[in-house]
Amino acid sequence: MNIDMIRAAATRLEGHARRTPLLSSPFLDDIAGRRVFIKPECLQHTGSFKFRGAWSALSALDPEVCKKGVIAFSSGNHAQGVALAAARHVTTSVIIMPADAPQLKIDNTRALGAEVILYDRDTEDRDEIGARIASERGLTLIKPFDNEYVIAGQGTTGLEIAQDANALGLQNADVLVCCGGGGLTSGIALACEADAPTLRVRPVEPKGFDDVKRSLESGTIQRNTATSGNICDAIITPQPGDMTFPIMHRLCGSGLTISEDEALQAMAHAFLRLKLVAEPGGAAALAAALFRKDDIEGEAVIVTISGGNVDPAEFTKALDTL
Repeated sequence: MNIDMIRAAATRLEGHARRTPLLSSPFLDDIAGRRVFIKPECLQHTGSFKFRGAWSALSALDPEVCKKGVIAFSSGNHAQGVALAAARHVTTSVIIMPADAPQLKIDNTRALGAEVILYDRDTEDRDEIGARIASERGLTLIKPFDNEYVIAGQGTTGLEIAQDANALGLQNADVLVCCGGGGLTSGIALACEADAPTLRVRPVEPKGFDDVKRSLESGTIQRNTATSGNICDAIITPQPGDMTFPIMHRLCGSGLTISEDEALQAMAHAFLRLKLVAEPGGAAALAAALFRKDDIEGEAVIVTISGGNVDPAEFTKALDTL
């Protein structure tokens, strides 16, 4: 996994993925005590950065292999990204989703043409289910983060961040990334290492589901004891990826954690000040910028809003926090 793969993914994504801007708001700057620049991947196709990795992975497949169909497992954002990428490649997709995933994500994945298979994330193993169905049907498994072409696709987000940060003269800034298995975090870290080496990438996770933070501290992969029970469903994974962790361990700064209430407040601030719709997990990095200001260095911080696929009831709850 290297920067050349990310640049190749950017070429394949050209004309297919949206180039999202860096946004700012003086109101958010006041809360954070520094300049805050937001990378709004909630504006990406399917409402999250996951379309980048999905398109990168499918477009790298041999056409005959792609024609046979793909399979993926996801709580919803990777699901929708793969479903749309498969539809645009005129092939079939099967998506294994946790039964407690937000209904909007389940409905949208089906609407994009995918066959959805639900499972219990507390009692069933999605890896086993995915491997079995892939073998039975001859499908290609597109993992949500432990796939070099997926990481490369997510890394294109980092190429854009680096380009815009350099244009703005941003140096020695933390780049806070909403982090589950580490595909986006590791991809951005590789891109920044190459094109903006003074930026420091840092993962952000929900309290109680901080496997990446603990893994970085210990130097070895740590697992979460629970795999559900938090509103930040999009960034809850059992553990960091075998491919993503070495990259994060080499390149990332220390991890940060946020509470559910802080995620909800960040969602409300994003909407009120930038008119952006963020889901709880997608707002985690912004929450860290706003409420963990003492743990961040520098006069500026860059944050990802990684997704905006939130049910109306959850979004209303967020707006009620302010």
